[in-house]
Amino acid sequence: MYSPLTQSEFDRPFLTWQRVLDWAQDHYRCRTFGKDEKIPTRPGLLYLVERGAVRLVGSSVMTATAAIQDQDEDEDGLDPAMDEAFLGFVGPGQPFEIIAQSPFALQSYAHVDRTSVLWMYWNDLENWPHFRREVLDAFRQQHQRKLLWLSTLGQRRTIDRLLGYLTLLIEEFGQTCDDGYYLPWTLTHAQIGSAIGSTRVTVTRLMGKLRKRGLISTHGDGLICLPAEVMGKSLRDVSPKATLITEPLPLAAAV
Repeated sequence: MYSPLTQSEFDRPFLTWQRVLDWAQDHYRCRTFGKDEKIPTRPGLLYLVERGAVRLVGSSVMTATAAIQDQDEDEDGLDPAMDEAFLGFVGPGQPFEIIAQSPFALQSYAHVDRTSVLWMYWNDLENWPHFRREVLDAFRQQHQRKLLWLSTLGQRRTIDRLLGYLTLLIEEFGQTCDDGYYLPWTLTHAQIGSAIGSTRVTVTRLMGKLRKRGLISTHGDGLICLPAEVMGKSLRDVSPKATLITEPLPLAAAV
C-alpha cells in the first residue's frame, strides 16, 4: 500500500497539470458539482477529476431476475428493471471514461461537495505528450486494480468479500490517522452491499461483527477505518507482483 496523499500534496503546482487546467478553463471544459449531483458524460470523452471524488455506478437495463419475474407474472407494459451497483471511486488527479454497451449503463456522480471535473477529447492530449503517457499509465493501473477487486469479490463468504473490498478501497484512497488508515469519504451500507453482491441489512450485521473483532473501526464522523495491523496483513496476503500496482498513480501524484 502506498502512503496516502494529503490534500496539500495534491495541490502541488506541477507545470503540465496547471497548463491542462488553464486550457480546460479557457475552453469551458471544467465544471464543479455538488454532492450526489449527476455528472453529464458521454462515450469517447476523457474525464479528469481535479478536486473531490467521483462515484461510479453501473446498472443493467434488465436483470435476469426481473426478466424471469416478468415472464412468470405474464404482465405487459412493465418498465425495465434498473439494478444499480456501486463500482468505485475516482479520486483527485485520476482519469475516467464512460463506455456504453447495451444492456449496461454507467453513470458518474459527485460523491462530495465541490467536486471539480474537466473533460477533453483524446486527441487533445497530443498537446501534452508526457501528460498523455501518465493518463494511459493511470488507466493501466486502474485496470490492474480491478483484477484484484474481481479476486476479492469472488470470495465465497460475504464477510470475506466485505473486508477485502474495504481493504482495497482504503489501500487506494486511504489516509493515515492514529488508529490506522481511513477512507476519507462516506460510504453507505447500501452502496457497499451493491458492490459486493449483498444487502444493506447483511452489510450492517457483518460490519458489527468486524468491529467486535477489532478488524474495522470508525474515524471522525463515521468514516470507515482499518487498523494498521489489518492493512499490514492484507499486504502480506498478496503476491509481490500485485503490490506493485498499489503505488500511487503518476497522474495523481502530479496534481
